[in-house]
This record gives sequence, C-alpha cells and structure tokens, in this order.
Amino acid sequence: MTELRQRAVREDAPPEDKESESEAKLDGETASDSESRAETAPPPASVDDTPEVLNRALSNLSSRWKNWWVRGILTLAMIAFFFIIIYLGPMVLMMIVMCVQIKCFHEIITIGYNVYHSYDLPWFRTLSWYFLLCVNYFFYGETVTDYFFTLVQREEPLRILSKYHRFISFTLYLTGFCMFVLSLVKKHYRLQFYMFGWTHVTLLIVVTQSHLVIHNLFEGMICILDLVEQRLLEALMKTVLWVGFGEFIVPISCVICNDIMAYMFGFFFGRTPLIKLSPKKTWEGFIGGFFATVLFGLLLSYVMSGYRCFVCPVEYNNDTNSFTVDCEPSDLFRLQEYNIPGVIQSVVGWKTVRMYPFQIHSIALSTFASLIGPFGGFFASGFKRAFKIKDFANTIPGHGGIMDRFDCQYLMATFVNVYIASFIRGPNPSKLIQQFLTLRPDQQLHIFNTLKSHLTDKGILTSALEDE
Repeated sequence: MTELRQRAVREDAPPEDKESESEAKLDGETASDSESRAETAPPPASVDDTPEVLNRALSNLSSRWKNWWVRGILTLAMIAFFFIIIYLGPMVLMMIVMCVQIKCFHEIITIGYNVYHSYDLPWFRTLSWYFLLCVNYFFYGETVTDYFFTLVQREEPLRILSKYHRFISFTLYLTGFCMFVLSLVKKHYRLQFYMFGWTHVTLLIVVTQSHLVIHNLFEGMICILDLVEQRLLEALMKTVLWVGFGEFIVPISCVICNDIMAYMFGFFFGRTPLIKLSPKKTWEGFIGGFFATVLFGLLLSYVMSGYRCFVCPVEYNNDTNSFTVDCEPSDLFRLQEYNIPGVIQSVVGWKTVRMYPFQIHSIALSTFASLIGPFGGFFASGFKRAFKIKDFANTIPGHGGIMDRFDCQYLMATFVNVYIASFIRGPNPSKLIQQFLTLRPDQQLHIFNTLKSHLTDKGILTSALEDE
C-alpha cells in the first residue's frame, strides 16, 4: 500500500516538479557517473619517452639503473640550463618563470579536461585560459607599477593603465564570470561548477605562487639600498630593480639539492618507507637529504655573499638604457664574528666563528626546503593518485611534466616571501618615495614640513647641517 501511495503522489505531482526532479536526478547521475568513471578509469599505459640515443647507450642496464642514469643525465642538463638563465639576467628569469607557470597551468587543466571531456562542457578550456590571462594581467600590472614607476609615469598610456589598473582587472574578471554563468546548461550544472572551482584552485596554486617568485626576484634580501640617502634627482632618474639573487637562487637551489640528495640517499641506502602516498620515498632519503641540503645552503650562501653581482641590486639607468651593478654591501653580507655555544666548543675546539649573517638565514631556508618542501611533492602525489596518473605530463624524460619538477618550488616561494617580510625586510623606502611623488604639491609640502619638524626634534637634521 505504501508503495502504491508513493506512486500516486508522484503521478499527481505538477509537471514542473517532475521536470525539476528529473533534472536533478540527471544532474546527480551525471556527476556521480563522472566521479565513478574518474575513479575506475584504468591508469594510462606508461610510455617510454626516453631519447633513442640514451635507450641505445643504456640498453644493457637493468630498468632500475637505466632510470637512475636517465634521471641523472637530464638533471645535469636542467642544472646547466638553470645557470644559463641566471647568467642571462633578471628579464630572462621573469620570462622563464612565466613560461613555467603557463606550462604547469596547462598540465593541471588538461587533467581536468581529460576526465570530463566526454560531457562536452561548453567554454571550459576557453574560460580557463581567459581567467589565467586576467590573473596574470593583474599581478604583472602590479609588479610593473611598483618597480618601473618612473617609466610608467613618463608614458601617458601607461600612466592611465596604472591608475585604473585594478578596476580594469576587476572588469576583465567580471566579464569571465558572466561568460561562465551564460555557459551553464542543463544536466551539467554540477560538473561545470566543479570545473569552475578546479580552474580557480589551479590559479591559486600556480599563478599566485609564480607571482611570489617574481616578487622574491625583485624584493631580494641580497641588498638593502637606502634611497633616503639618495638625492631626489637620482630617485627620479633611476628605476631600481631589487633583483634578490640570494632570495631567488638560494631557495630554488636548496629545493633542487634536496630533491637530488634525497633521491641519491634513498637509491643507495633506502630501506624504510616514508609515506604511503609516495612508496619510493624512504626515511633514509628524507634524513640524508636534510643534512645535505643544510650543508649545501651554508656553502652556497657563503660563496654568493662574496660577490657583488649577487649582493647588489640591478639598477636600470634611463639615460644609458643599460643595467648597472654597484653598491656597498649591507651588514647582512659582511663577515661577522659569532660566539660558539659552550657545548659545541668542547667538540670543535673553537670559541668563535666568522660567517655572514645571510648564512644564518640560509639555514632556515634550507631547513624548510628539506623538511616541509617535500610535502608539496606529497600533495602532488596524492593528486596524481586520485586521478590514477603517473605524471602530470611527459615533457621531461624520466622526470614527468614541468609541474612534477616544480611542485615543491611553489610551496618554497610562499615561505620565502613570508620569511623575508617577517624577519628581514622592513618598509621599502623606494615605494614610499614613489607614493610621495604621486601626491599633490600641497600634500608633498605638508609631509616635508612634518618630516623636517620630526628630524629637527630628534636632533638629526641639525647635526647633519652642522656636519656639512
């Protein structure tokens, strides 16, 4: 009887309710079916993308040693490429970071498209790339406005774009948002919102972290140039690029070192599994990589602190249209004497040690790179296991895709940015002057008189005039 009553209720239901019930059911079935299909889909067959030259040269080795040699050779090639782009300068580094960002975004979005492409979601890839363009326009526009202020103010079109930059960025994003709403179709609502979230999480992980890498490149810890001591004319004639090679090279190199040394220690000594997400990771590799990375960070920071090309900012001179590197290194890059704790004195026999203060910061950077950085790789491993894929792509033989190589770098970029802002860098005099120059003359005069009174009360301005 109960079943007959329920059937009668359904038959007596209004047509609109039946239609909505049917639509909800179809939508629910579509989402569940897609998830089930993603869960049960067999992993793609592994493709041997090793160059034919290496295949022939290593044909007599076992698969384990063949993989070791392939990874080793291509790792050396990537390290050589890394040194080349550093030699080419900051602009090339910025372009490389942007290219890596685009490739990582492409790899993650492609995974989502391959999972749900059979449902023919309208405008999915178009909107994904459009949102990437919008977010990059916003972040790079902010960077150009901050660090190329003089050039922006000199060119009228750039000045207008800079003034209304955030409004333009919001308008572009709002256009994409409206396009997404208009693209919604029956039976695919839930999937479309899945992919909308997929795109935005990818933007958060990839693009935001890439912007922090660029920010680290410009806001480097390597030199603190006191613009207050410069004459105003010099501030107007030069745009200072804070190319922090220490903040850029040391963290990236520490992640690379940890990746290599953890693999080496795990390959030769690994016996104890570390985490189920990555069965090949071992405690021996994790611990060995930590000590090797900390030692590497100390040595690298010591070597770099002795060269002005690494500790001075790159200044772009508008008169000569060229970059110049010349400064007096800050205290962060001058040898200082430190007392050794009594417990360690009894072991090493030294009472003091001479080292750069930057080396102390390098210990924090290398520790994070070796202990917390790998969790970025574990996160990526969990993501790949969720979709039953081995690598994000097969761009680099033996290594997978670009995202497989940069999964830890993005986490490191965030830490470096937060660490520098929290423990090293204070307010930026360059940005304060830029903001001061955009004020009205009466506002500038008011700030000048206030600052003059403040310095006079402290006795700084009077003593400075007497010295002259």
